[in-house]
Amino acid sequence: MSLNLNELRELLAAINQTDIAELTLKSSDFELIIRRGLRRDEQLLARVNTGTPEMVFPTSPAGMTGGDTKSSDSAPLPSATVTLPPNSDRRYLEILSPMVGTFYRSPAPDELPFVETGDRIRSGQTVCIIEAMKLMNEIEAEVSGEIIEILVQNGDPVEYNQPLMRVTP
Repeated sequence: MSLNLNELRELLAAINQTDIAELTLKSSDFELIIRRGLRRDEQLLARVNTGTPEMVFPTSPAGMTGGDTKSSDSAPLPSATVTLPPNSDRRYLEILSPMVGTFYRSPAPDELPFVETGDRIRSGQTVCIIEAMKLMNEIEAEVSGEIIEILVQNGDPVEYNQPLMRVTP
């Protein structure tokens, strides 16, 4: 089975007209998985309310047309996921690692950390760096509040969705 760009556009347009949430198409040459989900702000709200991490890939025909792509310089910085600990009545949120890599608290070994316990942070503020595949990724907070605990030591390896910090909103 082969699928050219026009057929892919037609498929995406047809799916866009339905309420299909997920489609998997496999052949000997390729595997195509299409998932439709919540908008970005609804994803954050769902994570904060349920405490369940969720990967959602919004799909639209416009995003698959092969048009102009942005350069890597204009790509958005990764943001840490914020979630409530499951089955908890505690009043803090956890900032989770958005990727696998090495955790760094400061921009350079001889510089001050981005944040310390007790610091007030705001949404969009850089809270740490995660090095992944020799790339330094500045991780931004998605919530404003006070850092009450830093759960990872400088230079430690971190996993995807591993709690990095606890924040009281």
